[in-house]
Amino acid sequence: MDDNVIKIPTVDKTLTPGKLFYNWFAANVGIMGFVFGAMIVSYHMSFFQAILASLVGSLSFLIPGWVAMIGQREGVTTFKLSRAAYGSQGNKIPNTIAWLNMVGWLAVNVITGSLLLVSLFKFFGFTKSNVTVGFSLIIFGGLVLFSGVLSEKTLANIQTWLSWIFGILTIVILGLFLVKANWSAAIHLPSGHWVTGFLPAVSIVAAGSGISWSMAAADWGAYVKPTTKPAATFWNTTLGGAVPLFILMAGGVVLSTIEPTLAGTGDPFGVMYAALPSWIGAIYFVVAAGGLIPQCIISFRSARINLATIGINVSQRTSLIFHGAIVILIPVYVLFISGNFLGNFEIFLNFLGICLASWVAIFLCDSVMFRQRGYDIKLLDPNSQFKYNWGGIISWIISTITGFLFTNNAIWNGPFAYGIFRNNSLGVFVAAVLAIGSMLIVKIARIQRKSWVTR
Repeated sequence: MDDNVIKIPTVDKTLTPGKLFYNWFAANVGIMGFVFGAMIVSYHMSFFQAILASLVGSLSFLIPGWVAMIGQREGVTTFKLSRAAYGSQGNKIPNTIAWLNMVGWLAVNVITGSLLLVSLFKFFGFTKSNVTVGFSLIIFGGLVLFSGVLSEKTLANIQTWLSWIFGILTIVILGLFLVKANWSAAIHLPSGHWVTGFLPAVSIVAAGSGISWSMAAADWGAYVKPTTKPAATFWNTTLGGAVPLFILMAGGVVLSTIEPTLAGTGDPFGVMYAALPSWIGAIYFVVAAGGLIPQCIISFRSARINLATIGINVSQRTSLIFHGAIVILIPVYVLFISGNFLGNFEIFLNFLGICLASWVAIFLCDSVMFRQRGYDIKLLDPNSQFKYNWGGIISWIISTITGFLFTNNAIWNGPFAYGIFRNNSLGVFVAAVLAIGSMLIVKIARIQRKSWVTR
């Protein structure tokens, strides 16, 4: 849609609550749900704690639910609303994060698709090696490029059918997991630490699900029918994302009782494939890989638009070469040099989660504290004279930097990442809490300034 058109025309607001639920449900029915389950297990908790972490983590979709309600009320998409909190030029901060989010998830999907094909090679008797990994990357990358000639409508139809097939197969596979699960071992698993185990598990899931999806929530909310109750928009967004994610994560937790190596593996798909009958594993992984291709194409096509929002205008050819190089180099590093998909995925979610947690906390605080009577459309104009909202910008900088200071991983060691903050993702919560605190200070400062002016 034209960036200069702020509000969605009423004639275009056709999304029903049921369709909204389906959109969110379909977007979150994917093999990555099992990966989140594997990450939860890696925090070494009891079976009850792991299931509870899955539930609480999936409820992070309460955040997109809230953002979607704002989008419906205002009839404005996410990043146009964000201009009020950051300013028309300051809004390049969340736009840059959105680009990093898109490129990162594009790389994750390419790596995931390649690893799924590596597991499929086992069906034909080939063990995992650099040769099979290389072939898998070439095949999946080739399919992505070939699919680029398809229209948006064709890609949407393919993804819809694959989502249905994947969902049906998932029910079958979850049934197999429930039958094969070692329930005695699950019940007797020792409890993990609630602060250094449970909370980081919740934070890493929230970073990759509800917090990450919050950047798109108002984009759908703005197209909801005006007659729809806000509560319906909220709950259909929240449950549409949370229900499939929780089921799939719980499946990953149950899988850990069948394959205990899941907690320490760098390739959760190989472990998952080993737990399934080869025939259904092959079908399931083909469908899962196929479902990732349309997502990759859409991300590629959106890449140039994302760069333009930051102020970087390039030709379509330059964009394809640039993003194609990134999407090749990252998988090559993860698959051939590091060899640890799960570890690198957690690092990505940790860094992304800190940036996004502070962004969405400021976005929501700005809405509650300063937009209760609605958004001033002048603030949402891309050419607005309100270029920088320094309250929001400084709050984001302070909270994000502080989040990193309390974080450590394989490539970053924050100076305050000790004690309960060591080797986990609690920096995500630190960033969110500090962002809220910073916005409260901004609110108090503006009240004080008004009182001085009126004296």
